[in-house]
Amino acid sequence: MPKVTYPLSLKVSLWLAANLLLLAILGAGFFLTQGGVGWSALVAGPSGDRVHALFNVIAGEAAAAAPGPARDAVLARFGGAYGAQFSLHGPGELALAGSGSALPPALRERLEFRGPPRPFPGGRPRDRGERIDGGQPGARPGAGEPADPRASPRPRLEREGPFRGEVSLFPAAELRPFRFISRTQDPPAYWLGMRVNFAPADRERPGRPPFAILLARLDTLPGLLHLLNLQSWLLGAGAVLALSILFWLPLVRGITRSLRDLTAATGRIAEGRLDTRVDTRRRDELGHLGESVNRMATRLEAQQHSQKRFLGDVAHELCSPLARLQLATGILADQAPAGLRDTVGDAREEVQQISTLVNELLAFTKAGLHPRTVTLTPVAVEPLAREVVAREAPGHPVEFAFPPDLRAAADNDLLRRALANLVRNAARYGGPGNPVTLSGATAAGRVTLAVEDEGPGVPAADLDRLGEPFFRPELARTREGGGVGLGLAIVRTSVAACGGEVRFANRRPRGFRAELTLGAA
Repeated sequence: MPKVTYPLSLKVSLWLAANLLLLAILGAGFFLTQGGVGWSALVAGPSGDRVHALFNVIAGEAAAAAPGPARDAVLARFGGAYGAQFSLHGPGELALAGSGSALPPALRERLEFRGPPRPFPGGRPRDRGERIDGGQPGARPGAGEPADPRASPRPRLEREGPFRGEVSLFPAAELRPFRFISRTQDPPAYWLGMRVNFAPADRERPGRPPFAILLARLDTLPGLLHLLNLQSWLLGAGAVLALSILFWLPLVRGITRSLRDLTAATGRIAEGRLDTRVDTRRRDELGHLGESVNRMATRLEAQQHSQKRFLGDVAHELCSPLARLQLATGILADQAPAGLRDTVGDAREEVQQISTLVNELLAFTKAGLHPRTVTLTPVAVEPLAREVVAREAPGHPVEFAFPPDLRAAADNDLLRRALANLVRNAARYGGPGNPVTLSGATAAGRVTLAVEDEGPGVPAADLDRLGEPFFRPELARTREGGGVGLGLAIVRTSVAACGGEVRFANRRPRGFRAELTLGAA
């Protein structure tokens, strides 16, 4: 049965569409219930209606109380309960209760009361429907009745003032709900104002309650949100954000984990650890990429194994003819006439060079053909390093910097072969008299061994290729210096067989550093 595949683009698109749909539903619900966007939305919808009902209750209790300290006490009691400073204002900025301090100019502009209260003629309240100019309801000025130039072009309705003998004029538009939120800098505060019904008990004509403005001053934005009872909306917004994060987290973590595994695997393959494999359980593009990486690593490993086996077989077959050739050139050098000894010596030197190459080929293939059969044992690093230096660089100045009893998990012969090649290169290319430093350290269960010299280093462009078979930098490490390009390849293969890693770098201002990382024993 063929496996069903799910393209990564389809997954991302579906998750994104679902997330956007969720946010759209929640956002539409918020704006529909609040009735708009911005500051006005906070008092235009159900939240504003609840606060308006509260303000009417406060105004009703204040109206029922006696003018003066009793009304102030009512506003103070509600202010303590809601963390606000309430004040009640009538026409012409008349302070009916609460704080007697003057309102900020920016706030006075928001109030819809226009001008001071105007007294009735003769101190008598007008009858319902009586015009301000003394005419009859619905009458127009006649020829002998000039129009009042002070009349407002807007229709105005007569409302009795909060006190006996007073009337305030409100525009007809003021009959609809009036609510606002304002922020002032001097003093720094938030102001919430609403038109409320204010009907004192001592009025002569209680039929039509007058209007007043109830103001609430709040010093902080959280206090304003508390008064508007919007904490639930803030909690809801936080819940939506958290839900969105949790909604996307599984997909994002799955993608990033797979990409991280692929990156680490390709890095190990680039370092020569061709037995690396990645998880291929995904059924999308990342899963197909993992399968391609695994196939690439398998083919590279097979090709490398075949090449090493071929080189090993060739080197092994060359050993016997070379041994006979070396013996023959040795006998010929002893019996050759004086005129031919230089020629025979050159031939003998070439045979020796070929023998060295064959021996290095054998060492290279031996280290890399069967890396999985290597048995790792605790190896004392400093004694092994001193033994290698005594054999490979006798008489050369060498400095040792190893912690006491430093041990690495490795194969003794492979680690000796790797250190021997590094010490030989450092002594050869570091220059006579320049010290070679061997050091070690332990961190996080890993042992790091470093071999450093003070030579010319390696061109930066060639650093990544060091360790490739038969690769030799043209400028710094030539054949005239002695070498066929297998020394560092042997180092890399030997350390990889021990489960370690090799890094090469140039030192500053000059020098070369080879670093081996192995498991701690």
